[in-house]
Parts: sequence; C-alpha cells; structure tokens
Amino acid sequence: MKTYFQSFFLILALTTFSCNSSKEEKTDTTQEIETASKPVSKKLILFFGNSLSAGYGIDEDDAFPGLVAARIDSLELDYRVINGGLSGETTASGLSRLDWFLEEEPALFVLELGGNDGLRGIDLSETKKNLKSIIQLVRSKYPETNIVLAGMQIPPNMGQEYTENFKKLYPEVAQEEDVTLIPFLLEGVAGDPDLNLPDGIHPTEEGHLIVFETIWPYIEKMIYENYED
Repeated sequence: MKTYFQSFFLILALTTFSCNSSKEEKTDTTQEIETASKPVSKKLILFFGNSLSAGYGIDEDDAFPGLVAARIDSLELDYRVINGGLSGETTASGLSRLDWFLEEEPALFVLELGGNDGLRGIDLSETKKNLKSIIQLVRSKYPETNIVLAGMQIPPNMGQEYTENFKKLYPEVAQEEDVTLIPFLLEGVAGDPDLNLPDGIHPTEEGHLIVFETIWPYIEKMIYENYED
C-alpha cells in the first residue's frame, strides 16, 4: 500500500510539473508574440499645406512630402510623414481644420500655406494673422515641435505693390514667431513651363524633385539635431 501511494504522488507531482511548465511556456510565448506585434513608435513629420503639398495633378507619392517620406525610409530614420495638404486651402480654412491634425504631437511641422490667399487677393494682414495663429496654436499645444514656414511668392496679377508685400510677409512671420524659414519653396521651379503643369502653377514630378531638394536640407538638419538632443 505504501508503494502504491508513493507511486500515486510521484505521478501527480510529475503531472503538475508538466502542466505548470506548459503554462509557463505558453505565457512566455504569448509575451513574445505581444512584444513582436507591438508597433514601434516613430516621430511624426506633418506637412500642412495646400495643393502644392497634396501633389495636385500627380501621384501623391511623387509630391515633395512623399519624396521626403521615401528618403526617410531609405535612411531608416525613426520618423514617418503625414501629408496634410488639401487643394484650395487658404490660411483661414487651414486654421479652421488644424485641430484635427494635432491629435498627435508632430516632431516637425512644415507650414505651406498662403499661396491661394495671394492668388485671390486676400488682405495681407489677414493672411499674416492666420499664419501666425497656426504657428501659435501648434506651439501652445506642443512647445517642443520644430516649425518650418515655407515661403511663397505670387505672379504680379494683383499689382506690383501687393506682390512685393506678399513676398515680405513670410520673413516677417518667421522672424516674429521665431520659426525656420524656407525663403521660397518653388525656387528654380516657378515660371518654368518644363517643370510645371499646363496651369503654370503646380509642379510636375520633375518640379517636385527640385522642391524636395530645396526642402530636404531643412528637414535633415532638424532630424539630426533631434538625434543629438
């Protein structure tokens, strides 16, 4: 009888050990799967603009924000890009929809608005006020976000004085709000029929490549400054 009970308890102990081992092994495996499936958080670069950012007339991936995203991926940098460009956007309409894009903190916010204001002859004081309000809203919510203002110029359709004052508006906003300025986003592209669609306003794929080369040094500089921090 003693031998029977010894054998019984030995079998029970081995069975319990086996079940516990399986349970622990299953738990470890589950944890590994959960860890592997957990998304890696990447810092956000947000382009907030009009049809130029949206890539009017071409594939969005070929617009300059898409080219920035492709360069970042090729360099395996810990960043991702959201293209918040919308055709026809003015500074006023941009300001009204900005909150929706600020649900997540951007590490870098590229503001490309104002061109449609100029083409419509909107009062420059209104454009300036809206650009400043957009910058201030981003900064009030996310003080650590780096902000880049893309400067713009317009044809002299609205008169020489309006055109000149429009051009000066961007450096003024950048200085007053202490943000980085790209002097002219379409440098080397504007006015060249070979680099623009038939409307003479929106760049072709080749034009966007040049815009990308204009904007990338500013993006790259801020990315690597963040790595150093």
